[in-house]
This record gives sequence, structure tokens and C-alpha cells, in this order.
Amino acid sequence: MKKFVAAVLFVLMLSSPALAAGTGSMDYTDTEDVDLSVFAETSVPALGENLEISAPSAILIEKETGTVIYEKEADMVLEPASVTKVMTILLIVEAIERGDLSLGEMITCSARASSMGGSQVYLKEGEQLTLHDMLKSIVVSSANDAAVAVAEHMCGSEAGFVSMMNNRASGLGMTNTNFNNCTGLMDDPEHVTTARDIAIMSRELISHDMIKEYTTIWTDTIRGGEFGLSNTNKLIRYYIGATGLKTGFTNRSMYCLSATAQRDGVEYIAVIMHGETSAQRFEDAKTLLSYGFANYTLADTAPADILPPIPVILGKTETVQPVAADARKLLVEKSDAGDIRCDIDLCTEISAPVCAGDKLGTATVYCGDEVIYTYNLEAADNVPKLSFFDIFLKCLSIVYKNSL
Repeated sequence: MKKFVAAVLFVLMLSSPALAAGTGSMDYTDTEDVDLSVFAETSVPALGENLEISAPSAILIEKETGTVIYEKEADMVLEPASVTKVMTILLIVEAIERGDLSLGEMITCSARASSMGGSQVYLKEGEQLTLHDMLKSIVVSSANDAAVAVAEHMCGSEAGFVSMMNNRASGLGMTNTNFNNCTGLMDDPEHVTTARDIAIMSRELISHDMIKEYTTIWTDTIRGGEFGLSNTNKLIRYYIGATGLKTGFTNRSMYCLSATAQRDGVEYIAVIMHGETSAQRFEDAKTLLSYGFANYTLADTAPADILPPIPVILGKTETVQPVAADARKLLVEKSDAGDIRCDIDLCTEISAPVCAGDKLGTATVYCGDEVIYTYNLEAADNVPKLSFFDIFLKCLSIVYKNSL
């Protein structure tokens, strides 16, 4: 009977985000109910029309190129609340990929970590969870206790981890950011960033594919199914193509969000800072993301055909293969996508020696009659020059063949 009741409760938990969250596992006090009509697909402004974004600061960028599509006071310095954890998660993911951490290793919660308030999974002092479960708790339920526990595990103290956060921010070019903690839980006028800087670190985070195994979770559990998690980012369930990323709220920071979504091979990052309500931040993010999907696409600038090999004069090999090493995708308006073409200009021959990376020609990318990108076509391999002895042997070979 007890097993039957437990099973029923678990099903109910998964069907309800509030129940799945468990007591207090939402993002700080970010618990207000959101009208689901906010997530319905609506008409999207066409290019040139004004976007109505209620938040005082926002930005929309495309992931692959980093192109800024829209910004509104994107360099306004503000407190980010739990969106701070984008950097915390990034450092954890990078440590995993370096081999410094493994998802199966056990993380022990300290007294300090267990004392964190706000959004949490109620870790007890001395309790151990795998890094996998800790990371899941941080990403899905914005767990402050789990974030501090992992930070201490990695660096010995949260202060040491925060130093790493600031160094990484500097390395990414986040010029208006200063972190004082790894959670964003406490209101702190010196713990600040901007919408643009959040977009930068969000772009870096989603370049690691493994994190999407966590950021796309809607509901899950830890402690062997005994504690439920529910994603604080409602876009994950209600917006087509949503891939992440992180919500945040405190009384001073108001409602913040870094939202990512992908459709048809294009991924956008929308950052909303200091929205008045949770519903408004989601509406703003949805508007920006939908604007990107409706009006832009990625164009490939690589040559459509395989490039022909180039003859090499006096080379140890007769030809060298040109490659489009600097070809990249460009974000273009959808209406222009059919007008993109790439013109190729290759040399007819080249003298040895040839070094890999030597210029063999140029590619010019046009949108209609306008040049939008140019790049070099380069040698794929080294081709040494024939020595005098090599030439002598080659001549002997030719004479011998002709004498047969």
C-alpha cells in the first residue's frame, strides 16, 4: 500500500511544476503563477518595426556568429540575481570537460553550503550527492546550496571560486561584470553585470553541448526519486525549441532571464534584466526569440563545389588542395538568403615550396551585388620543393621510360 501511495504521489509531482519543485526549490521567491497564454505563439514584428520590450535592459544575439540583433540599454550595470549561476555552471562544465571533475564523483555539503537560503534542495551538512545531481539541482532548480557545495569542492572556498568566476569573465571580455558570490542570492550593489555580458557568458555556456542535457529538463528528481525538481524557466516546457538557460529573482534585481532557443539550426540568446513580473520577462524573451526566428537565418559562405587542386611547379607532389579554412556562416535576413553567392578566384599554379596555410586565392561572398564577406583560400598541406638530386632522378626516369 505504501508503495502504491508513493507511486501516485510521484505521478502527481511530475504533472505539477509546483509539486515537482518540492518546498522552496523555486528560484528564490520566483514563485508567482504565470498565465500560460504568455507562451502562446503571437504575431511577430517584421524587420524595421519596433519591438515592444517592457524590461529596462535587454539584448538578443545569435549564438554561432555572436551577431547582436536587438539591444535596449544592454550595457546598463545591474544586479543579476541567480542568472549569476550561468558563470558558475560554465566553470563546472569546463572542469568536467578538462577532466578535473567527473559527473560520478561525490560532493560533500559543508555547514556553510547547507545554510544557504532561497532556492535550494535542502542539503544537510555532511550530505553527499554526485556532481551529476548537484549540477542538475543548480541548473534546473537554481539550488544555492548545491552551487556553494560544488564551488567549495572545486576551489576550497566560495571566495576562491568567485575569483575564478571573475577571471573567466575578464577572459571572455565581460567588461562590466563583477561577481561577489556564486549564487546571486544576496542583494549586493557590487555584484553586478549587464545584459550584454550575460549574453556573452550564455553563448560560451551553450557552446558546450553537454549542458543541454540539463538545461532542457522540465521535471526530474534527486536522492533516488525522493526530492522533485522543476525548471524555473517555464520556456522549457512552453516555447518551441527552448534550450535553456537561467532565471533569476530578488527584490532588488527583479525578474531576470537568459533564455536560449534553437530552431532549424539557428540558436538565439535573449537576455532580460529587471522585468517587473515573471510573466513580463518571459513575454519579452519570447518576443525577442520569435523575432529572431521569423526574420533571420544563417547563410553558409563555403564554396558550393569542391575546389580543384592547384598544380605545383617543381613540387614533390604535383598538386596542392585549396581549402576554405576561413569560411563561416553569416546571419542574414531571411528575405536575402536566396541572394547569397560565393565567387571563387584561384591561382592557376604555384611554385614550390608551399606551406600549409599559404594563400592560393580568395572567396568573395555577395548578397545581391553587395560584398558582405571575403576570405582567403589556403593550401591544405606542405609541398616541399624538389632538390637538384630529385630533379636528376626524375629526368632519368623520363629518359628511361621514353627509351622503352
